[in-house]
Amino acid sequence: MAKSSKGRMPRLEDVADVAGVSHQTVSRVINNHPNVSKATREKVEAAIAELGYRRNTAARSLVTRRSQTIGVLGSELSQYGPANTLLGVEQAARDAGYFVSIAALREVSGAAIADAVSHFLDQAVDGIAVLVPHAETLQALDALNIPVPVMAVGSLGNSEVSGAMVDQRAGARLAVEHLIAQGHRRIGHVSGPAGWTDAAERAEGWREALHDAGLADDLLVEGDWSAGSGYAIGRRLAARRSATALFVGNDQMALGVLRAFAEAGVRVPDDVSVVGFDDQPESGYFSPPLTTVRQDFEELGRRCLDIMLKEIEAGAGISSTVVTPELVPRSSTAPPAAG
Repeated sequence: MAKSSKGRMPRLEDVADVAGVSHQTVSRVINNHPNVSKATREKVEAAIAELGYRRNTAARSLVTRRSQTIGVLGSELSQYGPANTLLGVEQAARDAGYFVSIAALREVSGAAIADAVSHFLDQAVDGIAVLVPHAETLQALDALNIPVPVMAVGSLGNSEVSGAMVDQRAGARLAVEHLIAQGHRRIGHVSGPAGWTDAAERAEGWREALHDAGLADDLLVEGDWSAGSGYAIGRRLAARRSATALFVGNDQMALGVLRAFAEAGVRVPDDVSVVGFDDQPESGYFSPPLTTVRQDFEELGRRCLDIMLKEIEAGAGISSTVVTPELVPRSSTAPPAAG
């Protein structure tokens, strides 16, 4: 970082001098104010780059009485969905000029959530995003008197907590309706573990789509999100041959199912069609490439921060938002074999 001609770190006024504008104009550029011309913005940005200017967040906090920090509480962050939700929220926070403080739960319990929230409040965060997609999360948050805005990511929230979620049930319906449209009538489901709201919502979407088509929902097996559990379940299902199609709760379990089917001589999609959920980057390179449901984690993070910042900066009330998922058809699904 460069120093000013006076031997100190560059200040906002130095940027204004180099750019030939007022310090108010520099402030508007730094804060992404829309009422700045493109030419002026480029001059100010060039001056910032030349001087190596950095915003004094400590001084800003004294003026605004805000720390410019969002606390993010997560669990099971090794899983694709939670990890990418965290990345989406973190990117949106950074784009909005906020820092992120992260706490990961070793176990999901009311006591653990309360301890993490207390930790964030000690840091004087401006808001808290909770990425703990379990049934008891909202109950735990309701029991706490949290003096800053709280966003429950993965749920619709309630009267005390805002919410942001991908419509898991709608995504499951997309998967199952795709299979029904291809002619399948025996469609099983490999679900995520009990207690996960995402797993419950996807299972309910599977049931709804089957019921709407007048089909049975008697083939459900619970996994744990891992490829290993999908592999073990796939071996059992390969021996039964009880369905012509499977909706699998995430792409990792689908990977295990595909491996088990291949070892057992069950051809996908000739004998059994398979649909996953998430559209992780490797899904298009599975054998065969996996039909799946895509979640837009970047959009989820952006909407989450949009609601939270309206609460922090404008005193907006509790609200919720839902992101619509998208079916990604590939080679793992096809009409059932005749006869």
